[in-house]
Amino acid sequence: MSKKKKKYYTVWKGHHKGVFESWDDCKAQITNYEGAQYKSFESFDAAKKALNSNYKDYIGKSKSFKSELSAEQLKKIGQPNFDSISVDAASSGNPGIMEYRGVDTKTKKQLFIQGPFEEGTNNIGEFLAIVHGLALLKKNNSDKIIYTDSRTAISWVKKKTCNTKLELNEKNKAVFELIERAVNWLKTNSFNTVIVKWETKAWGEIPADFGRK
Repeated sequence: MSKKKKKYYTVWKGHHKGVFESWDDCKAQITNYEGAQYKSFESFDAAKKALNSNYKDYIGKSKSFKSELSAEQLKKIGQPNFDSISVDAASSGNPGIMEYRGVDTKTKKQLFIQGPFEEGTNNIGEFLAIVHGLALLKKNNSDKIIYTDSRTAISWVKKKTCNTKLELNEKNKAVFELIERAVNWLKTNSFNTVIVKWETKAWGEIPADFGRK
C-alpha cells in the first residue's frame, strides 16, 4: 500500500494564520471562524509562498483541463451558458468542515459564500448553495440560470426537501438552521430559474469550485 503523501496547510484567515503541517492543526484554526481562508499544498515551500500572497490567487484555481470526451461528444454537449451563476460546496470529511459559495460563471466573481461550518456534508452544502442562488436571483429579478455539479442537490431542490442522513447535534446546529430556512424558502416561494447540471467531463471543474482537490 502506497504511503499517503504529506500535505501542508496555509491559513490566511483563522484563529491563527500560518502554515500548518497537519489537518488537525489547520482545522483548529478554521473551526468556528467565520470567513476562514485556507488551502492545502504538497510542499512547505508552496504553502509558505501562498501565505505571503493573496488568497484570491489560489482559491478556485485548478489545473489546466483537457477533456477526454470525443469531438462528437463535446459538440453534442456544446458550451456552457455564461449568462449564469455557478454554485459549489466543499467538505473536508463526510461529515466534516463544510462551506459553499456562488460565483458569476463567466468572470468567477464571488457573489456569496457561507461557512466554514464545523460539521456538514458536501450534499448539504450543494443544496444550500442552490437555494441561496435561487433566492439571490429572485431578489434581483434575474433570469439567469444556475449551474451545479450535484445531481443529488438538484433532486432535493425539486422535492423541496433536504434528504440528508446527518443527524442534528450541537456541532451542526447552525447548518440545520440553514436547512430549515432553505426548505421553508422553497415551500413558500415560486421561481422560474432553470437549474442545470454542470458538465464536468466536458468543461472541467465548475467555476465555483474551491480548488482544494
